[in-house]
Amino acid sequence: MKTLAVLGTLDTKGAEHAFIADFIRQRGHGVVLIDVGTSTPPTVTPDITREQVAAAADIDLATLIAHQDRGECVVAISKAAPILVAKLAAEGKIHGIISLGGGGGTAIGTAAMRGLPFGFPKIMVSTLASGNTAHYVGEKDITMIPSIADVAGLNRITRTIFTRAAGALCGMVEAEIPVPENDRQLIAASMFGNTTQCVDHAREIIDAAGYETLVFHSTGTGGKTMESLIADGLITGVLDITTTEWADELVGGTLTAGPTRLDATAKAGIPAIVVPGCLDMVNFGARETVPDKFNGRNFYIHNPQVTLMRTSAEECAELGKILAEKVNSYTAPVTVIIPLKAISIISAKGQPFHDPEADHALFTSLKENLTPSIPVIEMDTSINDPAFSKACAETLLNHLKPQ
Repeated sequence: MKTLAVLGTLDTKGAEHAFIADFIRQRGHGVVLIDVGTSTPPTVTPDITREQVAAAADIDLATLIAHQDRGECVVAISKAAPILVAKLAAEGKIHGIISLGGGGGTAIGTAAMRGLPFGFPKIMVSTLASGNTAHYVGEKDITMIPSIADVAGLNRITRTIFTRAAGALCGMVEAEIPVPENDRQLIAASMFGNTTQCVDHAREIIDAAGYETLVFHSTGTGGKTMESLIADGLITGVLDITTTEWADELVGGTLTAGPTRLDATAKAGIPAIVVPGCLDMVNFGARETVPDKFNGRNFYIHNPQVTLMRTSAEECAELGKILAEKVNSYTAPVTVIIPLKAISIISAKGQPFHDPEADHALFTSLKENLTPSIPVIEMDTSINDPAFSKACAETLLNHLKPQ
């Protein structure tokens, strides 16, 4: 038997969450009913009250409620809920979580779920699940299910959705995750279409050495997810070949991973290889979506939905400085490896993004701003040359050896 958390605003959606809880009990599992409502008293009796939730973050909920500012209350309970559920999970008191909600309920429920580790079963039934859910899911493995009808009462539609959702959560916690015969240590690698050959070859070498490589697509979400798993302590070493998301963060493209990209490796204190892969490009949508301020720049139509813009020498100089500052904070062995002939397929000689001046600005700034003790390997190859990928893999493997 497992114990599942049913978390929700029990003032406005008590009956709906009670329905979920009853189904879970009928399946033979225990329930911890958690109230995160902030208006009227709960309509069903919770196992953990809203005051207990707020206390997890030292928040005086009664005072906030007295102010009658719903927004402040939602923000406060969203801050406290992750702390509470993370503690319950760490103590083995809950093994899965489910919540139902509209706007406020979804914000609170998913905030709680984002505080839980990878692999912990998380289901959010939401009126918002059919739209852009990126800011609710973040980098976590949250399953969002559209509620179809509003989460407002029990009827033939909501009973069906709620039952299926509760059944899905029960199935998640009942499923035994197979344990691999060889529990190999994990290496994280960043990849783009323009660096696929490099990462694939490096992965073969690393996996042959007894590790297991997880490859993340550097699309913003991919970089954030990689950072999240590193922060969770699941990763042993990092092959950060494709740091392109920093170009989008600096210039204003669509695939930024935010200003903390590369920070998790430093905090985790694990070995890494860092390459300025694909810093020659900024990503936008269809050509007509590119902001007018970039008119006159060098563009490459990757496909009808993706337009790439070449970074300028000035932008590259700033990117080199940013990358160096990030790497300077690393405490475990790290090496910067530079492919002098091309940092992407399309920056090679004869290709549309070939720009020796911009590349020189990038490489010079990177080297000048790096701490002198950090090794830099410059190779007269393109990024996808087998010799380059071999150097990346073998250098990381050397860093992973006991020092």
